[in-house]
Amino acid sequence: MTLQWRGKFLEVHREGTWEYAARTRSIGAAVILAVTDAREIVLVEQFRVPFGRPCIELPAGLVGDEVAGEGEAASAARELHEETGFEAAHWEDLGEFATSPGMSSESFRLFRATGLTRTGTGGGTPEEAISVHVVALSDLPDWLAAQRQRGCVIDCRLVVGLGLV
Repeated sequence: MTLQWRGKFLEVHREGTWEYAARTRSIGAAVILAVTDAREIVLVEQFRVPFGRPCIELPAGLVGDEVAGEGEAASAARELHEETGFEAAHWEDLGEFATSPGMSSESFRLFRATGLTRTGTGGGTPEEAISVHVVALSDLPDWLAAQRQRGCVIDCRLVVGLGLV
């Protein structure tokens, strides 16, 4: 394996003819499937530079990018509150998933969060400019179709999460 390039959070490697991206410092990600008692899913919308348009996603963030040694569950709780303003009474670890195994070594730990209470406004950090959406699960297919029509990208992790609601 040969390192081709390294930035602050990403690096590109070559092994034979295979090229792939990896997170620096072996940082992983925590993704949160947050569902209210009223059977609503909590989603975030954020402009994503690689697409040049907004993306509809499950709340998520890097593990240990701000606090060295922070665990996946602690990162999930921090990110849920930071991005959405919700806190959860119950957490369930649903396992590790690969994001795009053909081009990246990145994986994420998926957590289901229930018993939600809104204790803040969310929105992430100022540079993230996150919008929070709370959508009834019964309305989700039509709502996502409307977001696509609006030009949004839909993150595939949302599809994985819906099978686990």
